[in-house]
Amino acid sequence: MDERDAGKRAERPERAGRVGGGTAEGTGAARQAFRAPGEQAGDETVGLMEEVLRRENLMAAYRRVVRNKGAGGVDGRSVDDLKHQIREDWPTIRETLLSGTYEPSPVRKVEIPKHGGGVRKLGIPTVMDRMIQQALLQVLTPIFDPTFSEDSYGFRPGRSTHQAVLRAREHIAAGHRWVVDLDLEKFFDTVNHDVLMARVAKRVKDKRVLRVIGRYLRAGITEGGVTSSRREGTPQGGPLSPLLSNILLDDLDKELERRGHRFVRYADDFQVYVKSARAGERVLASLEGFLKKRLRLKVNREKSAVGRPWKRKFLGYGTTSNKVPRLKPAPESVKRLKLKLKDLFRRGRGWSLARTIRELNPILRGWAAYYRLADVSGVFEELDTWIRRRLRLILWRQWKRPRTRLKELRKRGVDDNRAAQSAYNGRGPWWNAGSRNMNQAVPTTMLSQMGLVSLLQEQRRLARSS
Repeated sequence: MDERDAGKRAERPERAGRVGGGTAEGTGAARQAFRAPGEQAGDETVGLMEEVLRRENLMAAYRRVVRNKGAGGVDGRSVDDLKHQIREDWPTIRETLLSGTYEPSPVRKVEIPKHGGGVRKLGIPTVMDRMIQQALLQVLTPIFDPTFSEDSYGFRPGRSTHQAVLRAREHIAAGHRWVVDLDLEKFFDTVNHDVLMARVAKRVKDKRVLRVIGRYLRAGITEGGVTSSRREGTPQGGPLSPLLSNILLDDLDKELERRGHRFVRYADDFQVYVKSARAGERVLASLEGFLKKRLRLKVNREKSAVGRPWKRKFLGYGTTSNKVPRLKPAPESVKRLKLKLKDLFRRGRGWSLARTIRELNPILRGWAAYYRLADVSGVFEELDTWIRRRLRLILWRQWKRPRTRLKELRKRGVDDNRAAQSAYNGRGPWWNAGSRNMNQAVPTTMLSQMGLVSLLQEQRRLARSS
């Protein structure tokens, strides 16, 4: 598993679910290890940390971490080792958590490339710390989430990117046809710990919980065997990070609500919708000052702008300029997909066409599922055409010599004269992959019979079902 997947899985929060009552799931060894001496199912808790350490809550956190898999932290232990580690170390760890003396391990630094250039820094905690963070998350979410704004959608139970996109379209359709698109500069790397912890402490009174959260924020970061201290930021990679970001940015949401602005926020991606460019410039300037003064966050002026919604993107979606805007994949999203597929097609030069299609289909299904809200079909049609041409290009290159190309074209039903013209025309592979003769030799029906997913058909199917 690559580091990008590790980071995504590590920070994925536990879905809201029933964790109390009945028989707890998981291994018998894990259930027994989590039970404190003398603890009985149904005991009353005496504080928030005790609630975090309830056996049912810990079992739910354990199952979530195991289900997410992900790479190990600085101790090199994988999720497969977690059960054994719990059996050996949990009594001691539990006592240190109850006494407020628990010290998290440093996080392992991982850098992954960002779509727009640069790198995204992840901090991968040990699997034990991931489980403890998940247990904290499950207890803290019911405390904080009900107080969050209705226009905040990121990493919250029962909310999704699609809901955020539909809400954005609703604001545009209501006549707010200018958008203030703000980008926070290195948000997760620059979060001020004192500002964040002050907001957590407003609702959390158990000092042991506050202490362990603070220590997670300050836990060192290890790279190349060297551990450095951290005085700001909440690195992505741990289950707590998304909730902490929402707690901090809730001040921004409340300020926007107080001013009567229409907005949508998904984690640190947010847009404010106004009725004129002048109003947008005023909002951008005032929010920049608010964020700097109140939350000590900096707006990236190079990436932030006031513009028309159909010239900006939000969560990968763009819109048309119609009075009732129609959703479509943003041009940048299409470009990213093509770059990803080009890498796959490059590797596919040495594969059979059937294998290339098998590797391709999960990507296409995932992309169609995410963009199932789109109302514009042209993007999907163009991508389908481009993908089929890329597959024909692979075959053309695999045939290599003109004599082989002549033979293959004849075998596939192209008459002798036209086959010879294609095989010996001296034009490049891309031109020939899009030629009429190659389309006849490798028709769309043949690729469909081999199992190739059509983005257009898949997107329409998913749109109907949702």
